[in-house]
Amino acid sequence: MLTLMTWTVLSVPGLAVAAEGAAPATGGWVGPFSVLAAGLGMALASGLCALGQGRAAAAAVDAMARQPGAAARIQTAMIIGLALIESLALYVFVIAAILLFVQPVK
Repeated sequence: MLTLMTWTVLSVPGLAVAAEGAAPATGGWVGPFSVLAAGLGMALASGLCALGQGRAAAAAVDAMARQPGAAARIQTAMIIGLALIESLALYVFVIAAILLFVQPVK
């Protein structure tokens, strides 16, 4: 399932970039697909990152409850993991912004 979503998110902008030379000067069909790719990418990234962060936090809290002595190390690892998960959503946001501002819809 994740592979299918990854291919969907990665293939639509690729089509938009590949067809840039063939598109007419009026904008063509590339603009609407870049908007679709940006919106779909942000929706998937934010939703799946939220699920991942929730699972990571739940697992960390469970581990801290089982081993209170290791709570500081678990919390440090959890914060680093949450930062890495959040960076994925930020990367998708940057790519979506590039798609929207490089080829604006006319």
